Amino acid sequence: MEKVKKLLKDSAAVRFSVLGMISILMFGTYWFQDALGPLKGMFESQLGFTSSQFGLLISSTTWANLALMIILGGIALDRWGIRKTGIILAVIATVGAFVVAFGSMGWFGHGKSAMLISMIAGRILFGVGLETTCVLIQRTIVKWFKGKELAFAMGLNVVVGRMGSFMAISFGLDIADGKLHIGLITAASIILLGTILFLAYLMFDVRLDKQMAETQEEKAQDKFHFRDVIDLLTNRSFIFIALLCVAFYSAVFPFLQYAPDLLVNKFGFTLSMPDLGGMTLWQKIMAYLQNGPKVAGLIPLGTILFTPIFGRMVDKKGKAATVMILGSVLLIYAHVTLSLMNSVLLGYSGLLAMGVAFSLVPAAMWPSVARIVDEKRLGTAYATMFTIQNYGLSVFYWGIGKVLDVANPKVVAQVQSVRDTLVAQGLSPADVSARLEEMRATGEVAAYNYTLPILMLVVLGVISIFLAFQLRIADRKQGYGLELPSHKE
Repeated sequence: MEKVKKLLKDSAAVRFSVLGMISILMFGTYWFQDALGPLKGMFESQLGFTSSQFGLLISSTTWANLALMIILGGIALDRWGIRKTGIILAVIATVGAFVVAFGSMGWFGHGKSAMLISMIAGRILFGVGLETTCVLIQRTIVKWFKGKELAFAMGLNVVVGRMGSFMAISFGLDIADGKLHIGLITAASIILLGTILFLAYLMFDVRLDKQMAETQEEKAQDKFHFRDVIDLLTNRSFIFIALLCVAFYSAVFPFLQYAPDLLVNKFGFTLSMPDLGGMTLWQKIMAYLQNGPKVAGLIPLGTILFTPIFGRMVDKKGKAATVMILGSVLLIYAHVTLSLMNSVLLGYSGLLAMGVAFSLVPAAMWPSVARIVDEKRLGTAYATMFTIQNYGLSVFYWGIGKVLDVANPKVVAQVQSVRDTLVAQGLSPADVSARLEEMRATGEVAAYNYTLPILMLVVLGVISIFLAFQLRIADRKQGYGLELPSHKE
């Protein structure tokens, strides 16, 4: 009997070491993606941006991808492989992040318009690298974990990414310490670290490819054809899971950008943490739970605990489509409590429900794609999903800010008037931010009403439930086994 040669990926220690190395890049991109949310007040007070302009800035992350840049990146990944594509994308994301940081410092012009344009340019570059890097990392995980702990590994990768979101949302304001550019430079530097570690990972990738070539595992690999995209877009199961992706994430990612500001304005939470010196442990806990950025950060923090658990559950028990239905139901509850209800307790329960939903759906969705699509076409498949997702994100990143301004014209005018007065008095940007925060806390500056912007996200939850049911029906007909455990693929 011919002896089967053991591959590098057959070692659990090596597999999970590789996972750790590539996940740091995910950590950095998620950090930078969500770094702007807790700094929204600084964009208003230090740069003079309105909520609409802030929404335009965060929406610009998706613009290049609306022109199918992610699909082109996915095609490049399928044609050129992980190494060449990965280096290009990681560098683009890193450069874009630093352009945003330097733009906030006036490197490309000191006027508000010049700063906004330069920062948008940086976010566009970052967006090209961000989304296609996510495709790259998903494809890499499948390469190392398919037939093993795939859902669990994808869950752990999500955990690391969400940890980046948690750190950015919870501590980004503290790190900035009153200086917007400090928060942005820190976030960009973390992407740079992730890029360095990804380059180190490539040594493992080269070795594995050599082994796979020797064992002829790549013999069936053929060249990319554009009909592969057509095949994807005519596959009912893929269509439903792609549309579910855009509906679900459009109700979550844009919300995270506004969540700290929502909690400050709707429930009267603090924006900055008070001095904890001399407080009892209970008082410190209460101060934490009454701080907008810290509480908003609990949403991605919850995924750190639940996503690997749910991923392991999907591996062992299956029921991926059913899990996506449950996550969509929780999403509706979350947005209803945070838009229509004024109870702080119900608000906490809504944030908890969103954290669980944010764990359930990704833990089931991404491994399911690997069942629906042939492995050698996963780069194109994930890229297509991220492209469709970006259309929804673009609308709601900007849409929440626009609806917020339209629903609160008097607040917008008051904030701009007070800011202009404080700037005319010669206050520094950090002092302007601090003074506006004080005036909002005392009621001298009115609070934004977030009811309409968040209520419109409930519709996305309803659409997500419908699509998850349709996915389960399609899977029964096409036989991909989304409801089956991993070992019965």
